[in-house]
Amino acid sequence: MPKKQILTFTAFLLCLHITVAQNPKKLNSVEIFNKIEKLNFLGSVLYIAAHPDDENTRLISYLSNEQKARTGYLSLTRGDGGQNLIGTQLRELLGVIRTQELIEARKIDGGEQFFSRANDFGFSKNPTETLRIWDKEKVLADVIWAIRKFQPDVIVNRFDHRSPGTTHGHHTASAMLSVESFNLANNPTIFPDQLKFVKPWQSKRQFFNSSWWFYGSIEKFNAADKTNLIAIETGVYYPAIGKSNQEIAALSRSRHQSQGFGSTGVRGEETEYLEFINGDALKDKKSLFEGIDTSWNRVKGGKPIGELLTKIAKEYDFKNPSASIPNLAKAYSMIQALNENHWAPLKLAEIKEAIASCAGLYLEAVAQIQEATPRSTIKVKIEAINRSSNSIELTSTTSLPNNSTTTQNRDLKNNIVNNISLDLKLPESLNYTQPYWLKDNGTVGMYTVNDQENIGIPDIIRDVKVVFNLKINGVAIPYERTVIYKYNDDVKGEVYNYLDIVPQVTTSIENKVLLFTDNKAKTVVVKIKSGKEDVKGNLQLELPKNWQVSPQSISFTIAKKGTEQTVSFQVTPPLSADEAVLKSVAVIDNKRFDKEQIFINYDHITKQQVLQSAESKLIRTDLKTSNERIAYIMGAGDEVPNSLRQMGYTVTLIKADEITAQKLENFDVVITGVRAYNTINALAFKQNILFDFVKSGKTMVVQYNTNGDLVTDNIAPYPLKLSKDRVTEEDAEVRFLAPDHNVLNFPNKITTADFTGWKQEQGLYYPNEFDKAFTPILSSNDTGETPKNGALLIAPYGKGNYVYTGLSFFRELPEGVTGAYKLLANIISLSSVEKDSKSNTKK
Repeated sequence: MPKKQILTFTAFLLCLHITVAQNPKKLNSVEIFNKIEKLNFLGSVLYIAAHPDDENTRLISYLSNEQKARTGYLSLTRGDGGQNLIGTQLRELLGVIRTQELIEARKIDGGEQFFSRANDFGFSKNPTETLRIWDKEKVLADVIWAIRKFQPDVIVNRFDHRSPGTTHGHHTASAMLSVESFNLANNPTIFPDQLKFVKPWQSKRQFFNSSWWFYGSIEKFNAADKTNLIAIETGVYYPAIGKSNQEIAALSRSRHQSQGFGSTGVRGEETEYLEFINGDALKDKKSLFEGIDTSWNRVKGGKPIGELLTKIAKEYDFKNPSASIPNLAKAYSMIQALNENHWAPLKLAEIKEAIASCAGLYLEAVAQIQEATPRSTIKVKIEAINRSSNSIELTSTTSLPNNSTTTQNRDLKNNIVNNISLDLKLPESLNYTQPYWLKDNGTVGMYTVNDQENIGIPDIIRDVKVVFNLKINGVAIPYERTVIYKYNDDVKGEVYNYLDIVPQVTTSIENKVLLFTDNKAKTVVVKIKSGKEDVKGNLQLELPKNWQVSPQSISFTIAKKGTEQTVSFQVTPPLSADEAVLKSVAVIDNKRFDKEQIFINYDHITKQQVLQSAESKLIRTDLKTSNERIAYIMGAGDEVPNSLRQMGYTVTLIKADEITAQKLENFDVVITGVRAYNTINALAFKQNILFDFVKSGKTMVVQYNTNGDLVTDNIAPYPLKLSKDRVTEEDAEVRFLAPDHNVLNFPNKITTADFTGWKQEQGLYYPNEFDKAFTPILSSNDTGETPKNGALLIAPYGKGNYVYTGLSFFRELPEGVTGAYKLLANIISLSSVEKDSKSNTKK
């Protein structure tokens, strides 16, 4: 096969044999050649949008793999405000998941990932609101920081900066900030504190990545004048792997599992369109890099390096990649000698990994344990093997962060394993492993990151590493490896995780919300987990003085690391309505430990440790409930069943395919979880049974679904059409359309005050067309919009009630919003109230 046909598939091929993020890279001969070819291209593109999933993976893959450009994606948020189709994690925990999904996506399409400090606070209908909540100045600073640090030749915006109000406010805001940053990034008077670390940068040109979507339909786009658009043919076929660019992009897109974005790759011609909006216009419209020297000539003294790399690629032996090592080592030395601080460091990192791959060099540092505490000493097994005939010497190893160097002076002979044991002392000042952007409290719209150099880093910052100091063909080349932990699973085989640094002890309060409907004490259960051997201390609960706790503290002793002890306290509420935050604190040798350890573990991303404040919300309220037995059909995943149990209900989770008339006889209410009719195919065949359940005198409550991809159009016993109507302003005025309806009066009196303190939004995907059998209960709207009346619809059906609600109970209940509990209790009690009313009438 001619070398010119062996295009850049490194990122894609890598995904075929890396099942989790931290597995060591083992490149084949074609992948190594692609790395060598990419060494000779010095051009870059930064793609900018608002969320995980906004990026155009087809274009990113094309630029990275076909053009061989350094390609980055700046997602202003981590997707914290969306919904989760694979679990119950929401808000910042969902942001952690989507961060990892983006990192995995970039490994497939070949791009690099970056973020700003902006928090995805939920859907926003205009950029004015977005920029106010985000703190425009800080996010603008982050975009400029990313541009100055990445130094893109070309910037591509996913969204149109000229169309506020036509799409998500975050979308338009991302484009507006990008356009504003285009020239400001080169102004040294703008955010001058950044210039301690970076220099001003002027990109050559900027584009808007247009598509038919922005025109309203494919037909309108095909008919539109495209004179001002640049066409890029991205439907490239890569014969070396038998995959199209679109197929690679689809695999990347499919990493967004929490959003249900599994994609099927397509083949054949495909065109991406870019509209020029800033900088130097293209004359021939054939290359985004027109007028930009993407060779080594752009670096002073770089010409000989480019010539040598061209020679290496030309003479590359696919059967013996190690034959390239002498010249690659020479090129490494030449790059190292350059007086240049952007392309030189980038290409040094690339070339030394190319050298390692040519040599079949395997370097790994494995801890014997997965969790360790500061001040402890861990044993680390080092493996180093050279699988080539080239001269490689391991001169020393340096452990980080304590910067301790151990002399090795080992000749790494061909295919001879070198195993070395190190004792690695962890300093007391070592940071715990956690997403750095969650360490300090932020605001609704912004995460707090105080270290300028950390802003934009996509992943958890891990400090425990081992540096392998090698001499390869006489050239000193250091290789840094993060310390990992691995084990063998009987089903999955070799499983890799990172070493996590943990507190001596973590605690977890069993219920994140505790409801007190009278002044009786409740039991608060706390789990204590040890992060080391032989932990002794005292656990106490901190809460306001008008709440009482007994005992004041409980002593604990845990002998074995990783094990738990459960203790219980009695908490008595005040006599009147109140809300409080309860914090669990363990004290060991006068040191406080107040964190809860949370693990996020899915097969498609790296296992994540998150440390959050060990807290619970306490609510003293006069909430009234009946004794309904509830069957809950989980949809995409939510915490509503736990909240229902806190309210005193008996809740049974049932699967859709288990639904039978006989099984439902044992229940008074059926509730479907969020997006159940988007995700549970079996529901399409159970509707008659569910409707008969209602007809018999029971209540069915359907929580929100999106208006696309419904498993059945007959989600209600009467005509009902979902829309994209939503109320994103959680403090929007709520008006009662049916003030005398039971749902607003029994067993709890609902007032507009019960909609105070709602989080993120009031609701979403409200029906906008519905049968006259439905009674609309509530009306509200975002500023400047028409009233939305579909938040809560109730229709009698037979002897019972069918309820559809787009209200975001799935967000409000776990947040401890009292009014949401009261309203849901009334919804659940509908049939019971009517039965009681009829019974009293007969009497």
